[in-house]
Amino acid sequence: MASTTHPVLGIRSLNRATLARQLLLSRAEMSAEDAVTHLIGLQAQNVKPPYYQLHARLAGFGPGVLSGLMESREVVRMVTVRSTIHTHTARDALTLRPLVQPARDREVGYFRKGLVGVDLVRLAARARSFVEEEARTMGEIREELLREWPAADPQSLSVAARCLLPLVQVTPRGVWGRSGQVRLTTVERWLGANADGVRAQTVDDVVLRYLGAFGPASVKDMQTWAGLTRLRPAFERLRPRLLVFRDENGAELFDLPDAPRPDADTPAPPRFLPEFDNLLLSHADRARVIAPEHKGRAWTGNQSHCTLLVDGFLAGLWRTEGDGLVVELFGRHPRGVEEEIVAEGEALLAGMGGGPGPVRFGSIRG
Repeated sequence: MASTTHPVLGIRSLNRATLARQLLLSRAEMSAEDAVTHLIGLQAQNVKPPYYQLHARLAGFGPGVLSGLMESREVVRMVTVRSTIHTHTARDALTLRPLVQPARDREVGYFRKGLVGVDLVRLAARARSFVEEEARTMGEIREELLREWPAADPQSLSVAARCLLPLVQVTPRGVWGRSGQVRLTTVERWLGANADGVRAQTVDDVVLRYLGAFGPASVKDMQTWAGLTRLRPAFERLRPRLLVFRDENGAELFDLPDAPRPDADTPAPPRFLPEFDNLLLSHADRARVIAPEHKGRAWTGNQSHCTLLVDGFLAGLWRTEGDGLVVELFGRHPRGVEEEIVAEGEALLAGMGGGPGPVRFGSIRG
């Protein structure tokens, strides 16, 4: 049985540790490809968020860097953890998807009423042959499958293909300033010879990587990030190699021994994060970045907002407007902090290639 004498990490200590892993305490002198690897991908429901995520984290980052990696097929866009689209390195695209495939298989079961009489093995084979012939839109995939199973529900057929096959969105989709319609092929087809002989990551591998990017964290935290269940055995296997802490509510937190855990008073500069940034999505308990009074304010329905961190915590929302940014704070801050926010916003506009533009404050949200 686990000891109850593990050191307690307060909210600010957890916040600073997580920001350090997320490269948000100071911009890292790291390549974009290495950053995508370290972060285990960037959530990419929309095209632009991965670019903004890297701008917030890397020194000297410009959109052309990630676009180049997309075009050279060193990074790809595909469905992985939480059944959401992520930008992954080619290697992670090949080796992470098998880990979450059981969850994608279960997802097909949610649509079984629309798949009566459909042979899923045959469906996967037919869809694979179709998209590997040339990249196809989801509508084209659906129409092709309806020829074989005209009585099936069209949406259920397309969902099944998306879940059963490791489909990537081919360029120019995902390229900054050139993004086109979503067209899909298999990751093996898109990466060609680079897909041969690559070993799938084990759950233990990914636990260690998750802690390196999001720790200290609980079992439930990682399950939230991955969209998987029953990860406790992996943590127990790894326990002898890990440090164990507790949060202020008594939850057991695991961490890598040599991972950074900065002092709770370490300065955290303002950072503009895009919608669906994994910092805000990858823990069961998000109090380490979202204070209780701001819980739920980063979302409207199923839509995530662009968020602003001040002193490491969610402090407001932002949006582009014309050639500038509008910042809506949840409360008031000293003039010096507002000047830092403006400077960071101006750096964002310049770094994303838009040139100088105004950064103004909208209505204060109490």
